[in-house]
Amino acid sequence: TFSDGLSSLDFPELKNDSFLRAACGEETQHVPVWCMRQAGRYLPEFRETRAAKDFFETCRSPEACCELTLQPLRRFPLDAAIIFSDILVVPQAMGMDVQMVPGKGPTFPEPLKEPDDLQRLRAKVDVATELDYVFKAITLTRHKIEGKVPLIGFTGAPWTLMTYMIEGGGSTTHSKAKRWLYLYPEASHKLLKQLTDIIVEYLLGQVEAGAQALQVFESHTGCLGPAEFKEFSLPYLRDIARRVKDKLKDSGLDNVPMIVFAKDGHYALEDLSESHYEVMGLDWTIDPRSARERTGGKVSLQGNMDPCALYAPKEQIGEIVKRMLEGFGTRGYIANLGHGLYPDMDPEHVGAFVEAVHTHSQRLLKLK
Repeated sequence: TFSDGLSSLDFPELKNDSFLRAACGEETQHVPVWCMRQAGRYLPEFRETRAAKDFFETCRSPEACCELTLQPLRRFPLDAAIIFSDILVVPQAMGMDVQMVPGKGPTFPEPLKEPDDLQRLRAKVDVATELDYVFKAITLTRHKIEGKVPLIGFTGAPWTLMTYMIEGGGSTTHSKAKRWLYLYPEASHKLLKQLTDIIVEYLLGQVEAGAQALQVFESHTGCLGPAEFKEFSLPYLRDIARRVKDKLKDSGLDNVPMIVFAKDGHYALEDLSESHYEVMGLDWTIDPRSARERTGGKVSLQGNMDPCALYAPKEQIGEIVKRMLEGFGTRGYIANLGHGLYPDMDPEHVGAFVEAVHTHSQRLLKLK
């Protein structure tokens, strides 16, 4: 519980469950929509709240995370919120130093170079203590959101986190991390397993704190070939979903929908649709109809408008959305972008996207 008496119990009742229903393949009155990075620099109020504050310092403030999470909901009739945080809080919890360098992005001053460096990581991470600030942010936000929409928790996937820990930041080739896969497969699996164990606990903690859905971001699927993906990414993604679900059941907690977003993983749709996740997030390189065929109705789908389509005039955004909805169909579908919003995007165009999803999907549902 919090000093101000907020506990994770007695949350306000949920008023709009369309996102949760769509995640489970149930009927909805309209197609639900949210945007990756909806709490982001494209919003002037976000820039104002974040001004002159260290990025990870903001992540460690439950009040700041709550405010940033709620900002897009005040502007747009979104159907879900995602907690403001960062995937790199996990490597930090393992004892690695991560800094957000303006103009450069996340930077690890001392990345992992050789397998011996794994000894620098904490052998045992006390997730409840180390990531307590994320759990507090979730609980606080669940109260302040007043049941308006569900709150999504998230994590980076093991392979994506491993790439950052070895590359020391963003990379176009991920060749340093991939070198490990070919040269040090055992050490790679050791690190991936360690990350998986922490992620499972982290996601369970998020649900206990009030998260109503979970998204796992495998952002760097695209640099792996199908064989490497099947060895170094897929088993861990499956392990995470299976273990989280088993543990929720054992604790007597309700199951929460889980979303896997393996960006550029177009070669793995079939495998991902059989990985214990209710929802599969798609990037914009995948044709909606072909995604439906290849996943055979096993999962709900989320995505996948090219974020750059938001640079188009508003009427054109409407046309693009309409085509996307016709491709995916209205059942078992959550509208989103195929990647996060970019900082230079116009909030009014984001509003036009959200509105177009609601308007066109309601029209399609009436025609049924």
